[in-house]
Amino acid sequence: MGSIRNSIRSMGFVAGWLLLLYCYPVSGIGVNWGTQATHPLPASTVVRMLKDNGFDKVKLFDADNKIFNALSNSGIQVMVGIPNEMLYTLANDVQAAEDWVTKNISTHVSSNSVDIRYVAVGNEPFLSTFNGTFLNTTLPALQNIQAALIRAGLSARVKVTVPLNADVYESQSNLPSEGDFRSDIRDLMVEITKFLSDNGAPFTVNIYPFISLYSDSNFPIDFAFFDNNNSAPINDGGRVYQNVFEANYDTLVWALQKNGFGNLPIIVGEVGWPTDGDKNANLIYAQRFNQGFMSHVNGGQGTPMRAGPLDAYLFSLIDEDAKSVQPGNFERHWGLFYIDGKPKYQLNLVPNKNGLVAAKGVHYLAQKWCVMSPSASLDDPQVPLSVSYACANADCTSLGYGASCSNLDARGNVSYAFNTYYQRNNQLDSACRFPNLSVITTSNPSVGDCQFRIMIQTTSASVGGRIVVSITMHTALLVLVFLFLLTMR
Repeated sequence: MGSIRNSIRSMGFVAGWLLLLYCYPVSGIGVNWGTQATHPLPASTVVRMLKDNGFDKVKLFDADNKIFNALSNSGIQVMVGIPNEMLYTLANDVQAAEDWVTKNISTHVSSNSVDIRYVAVGNEPFLSTFNGTFLNTTLPALQNIQAALIRAGLSARVKVTVPLNADVYESQSNLPSEGDFRSDIRDLMVEITKFLSDNGAPFTVNIYPFISLYSDSNFPIDFAFFDNNNSAPINDGGRVYQNVFEANYDTLVWALQKNGFGNLPIIVGEVGWPTDGDKNANLIYAQRFNQGFMSHVNGGQGTPMRAGPLDAYLFSLIDEDAKSVQPGNFERHWGLFYIDGKPKYQLNLVPNKNGLVAAKGVHYLAQKWCVMSPSASLDDPQVPLSVSYACANADCTSLGYGASCSNLDARGNVSYAFNTYYQRNNQLDSACRFPNLSVITTSNPSVGDCQFRIMIQTTSASVGGRIVVSITMHTALLVLVFLFLLTMR
């Protein structure tokens, strides 16, 4: 099992060995509600989705008044996040921390009846990809937000925490019992953990077994799932681990125990499986993992080191088509639901309740698509330029290797690129005017699992002009490679 590692998420990579999570007793299951979408569903629609599907906890990545208003009197417990970009200001300005708490916590708790339970200060701030940017500001920001909550009289009700990636701890031997905080940040992690413990706050960690497969082709695939029957378990002094989630979770438990915090509550801030953008990101694996996780949670099994129910937030509720794809093309496909609020697969979140419930009252744009013109030639020098432009300004992640649309032919690739740009621009005629290459059709060009989606109607969508999202040219280059290979056949 020398190759077993853990996953690191959302701007994240994998570093170290056995890294993962577990949780502490709290009723119900939560879900992450990300909002990096070009055509987001109305907040009121999403809150209704949460309630229809039995979620009683939600984790937000930023404070948003529209979302808070929709959550008012909903009975849903809220963890609200503070973006990493705010840590420097909050760490160096006590007044800024007090102002943030007043605006985003006090107001909504007292007059808007929002059940805020946690403030998540930063998001995976110690990822190696941040090159130490937040090492000196995370703890001071945490301390200042805590002080502001005390000043506001809310510290007994609202707790602070820091969602961390599972690479903040490690086990060089792959045994959970050898777990400890990562050596280069050990002192800082002990300080943060002591602060959490002193203030009755939980340790929050994000765990992604999917990344184990994504980053290591030798990883035993079945060990990523809860119904593992084929991969050899890990035996750690009589404690047997059948899956990487439990093993990595207990690696954290051992790290906490060794540093004097063996009873500190743990929240799994993010756990899930993507459905597109990679050969291992598909509906079958996502359903297998998430149903296995939910069965584990509903069974109250805990882990070999910690018995009892887990406190966890699934990642995530809805796909986000405007997220960065720097970690991988799968980043935009973590949702249990597509961007329009339709369930992706059968999932029983709670016992005796079948399936996911779709968003209600969703309206779509017209039944039309932008595709490559039948009279256009793949040899036209404008084809690669047009595809590159479309994919750089829309979402072509489903065209990647092993993704849902990877089996399209060359013309299909071009049509997919054109359509995703056309839909993102709300079907403006000008968005389907690639030079002598494109045409609007009312015949659905979808093929098998490859869906040419129609965008939903929304008042907050970006329209017109050049819509630039935060992505690299990685996806566009993939499309060009596909085109080249297919035309060479």
